[in-house]
Order: sequence, then C-alpha cells, then structure tokens
Amino acid sequence: MTSEATVSTPGANLPKPAYKEYYWLRSFVAGGVASCCAKTTIAPLDRIKILLQAQNVHYRHLGILATAFAVRKKEGFLGLYKGNGAMMVRIFPYGAIQFMAFDKYKKIIRKKKKNFEHMSRLMAGSMAGITAVIFTYPLDMVRARLAFQVKGEHRYNGIIHAFKTIYLKEGGFRGYYRGLVPTIVGMAPYAGFSFFTFETLKTTGLRHAPELLGKPSSDNPDVMVLKTHASLLCGGIAGAIAQSISYPLDVTRRRMQLSAILPDSDKCRTMLQTLKYVCMQHGIRRGLYRGLSLNYIRCIPSQAVAFTTYEFMRQVLHLN
Repeated sequence: MTSEATVSTPGANLPKPAYKEYYWLRSFVAGGVASCCAKTTIAPLDRIKILLQAQNVHYRHLGILATAFAVRKKEGFLGLYKGNGAMMVRIFPYGAIQFMAFDKYKKIIRKKKKNFEHMSRLMAGSMAGITAVIFTYPLDMVRARLAFQVKGEHRYNGIIHAFKTIYLKEGGFRGYYRGLVPTIVGMAPYAGFSFFTFETLKTTGLRHAPELLGKPSSDNPDVMVLKTHASLLCGGIAGAIAQSISYPLDVTRRRMQLSAILPDSDKCRTMLQTLKYVCMQHGIRRGLYRGLSLNYIRCIPSQAVAFTTYEFMRQVLHLN
C-alpha cells in the first residue's frame, strides 16, 4: 500500500455539497483503517510488551527476544497474536475517533486562536486522544486481560466471557474503567506530541523541500502531501518522541488493568499508589521503563504505518 497510487472512489462525481455531508464518516473510516493496519503490523510486539510490563511469572526473567521464543514454544506461533482479535475490535473505533476528532478539534481551535498553529496541533492531538480513550477503554481492558493469559492458565474464554466476568466480579461498569485516570493522563502528552510532531515535520518538510518530500494529492492537485518514505519517517519520529514522554504512565495503566489477576493487586489500586509500588519494588529502569526498548521497536513502525496509511486514505476518500 503506497500513497503514490491514484484511486477513484464511488461518489467522487457526486455534487460537491452532497459529498461534503459525508466528510465525518469518511474521516472516521480513514482513521479506523489506518489504526488497524498499524496495530496488525506490531501485534506480536504488543503481546510481549504486556507480558514484560506486568511481570508475568512465566516470562519476567527473560528479555525481549527470549520472551518471543518462549511464547512461541509454549503457546505456538498464534500465541504471539493472543488478544489481537480484541485489539482489532477496539482499535478501529479508537483510531477512527482519534483521527476524526483531531481534524475537528484542530479546526475549532484554529478559529479561536489563529496565530497559535503549533499550540492548536498539540491541544487538538491531546483532546483527540482523550476522547478516543474514553469511548474505547473497556475494549482495551479486555484486550489486556486476554493478552496476559498463558496457555493452560486461561481465566477468560474469549472477549464476551471476559466482559461478563469483569462486570460480575469487579464492580459492574466500574470494573471496565480500572486504570482510566493514568491512561488519560498519559494519553494527553502521547497523542498531543504524536500529532504535533508529525504535523510539524510534515508542514516544515513540504515548505522547505516540496520537490524532495512532497507531491500533489491525487484527489486535489492544489494540496501537497508527503511521499511515502517521508511520511513513514515523520510518523516514526513522532511515535518515538511521544512514547518516551508517556511510557511510565503506560506501565501504570497496564498494572492497574491487570491488578485483579495479579498477586499484588491490593498495592495497585490508584495511579499514585501503583507508580510508587512499581518504582519501589522494581526500580525506575526495570519497573517504570521495563520494556521501553521493545516499545521503541514497536512504536516507530506502528506510528509510521498509521500516519502513512491515514494520509493515503485521505486521498482515497477525497478528504483533501
């Protein structure tokens, strides 16, 4: 899939006012497809990250590569994709809402703060990330629980069973939102800096090196878009910077999500309590930043694919 392709889509010849009415829907689909492609690319790395972050007893003494081989040996190749079905169910609406909300928030903020282009990107990205998290957090909770299970010790039989079990045994709907606060606190800088970095690199590159990095959009020749290699590079840099800032809160979120099935659950009830416990028990490098090297390996291609696919889908669905 490359952004150089010129694609005609049904509806392109409709009268402009009628076609404009479906802008939000096309933006929604573009974001969902982009996020699904990105997450499928790095699904095995996501599984390993969760196992390392939450100190799974079967793998906590292993490194990244050793964990990958151990999972494959113990659970088979498909074990590397455990929880990915739940991830796809979650990630489509998550990515769809996030990208659609970013476009909307950016336009609203720019109308009120016309001379603050950089600030509008940062604020819009943060608000879009928070909006997406709130709507899709229960699915992320279930996906984490399924990914944490190992062969022979299954507590949940699937997505529906996990939803039912959490609801019945962990306080109803409140159980679905365990760890929401650190997620929101972490998502604000992550999404904010991710969108901010990509958009800033994109506009700077197109302004100073349009022939090298850019090309006319296939759906609107008056609009310049990044070439595939440039989009991949900008997306990768954006992901690396965003993850570096928000990673300790990501660890806290996972520990809180999994607290009900961990032996030290009583020590991970609140965000501050969990941060303190992980830091005191495992240290900063082996606790709050455990699995960060893996996160760099996974976040760079993930964000690169996400932003590049979204830019491609914007052309396919005539969003430019």
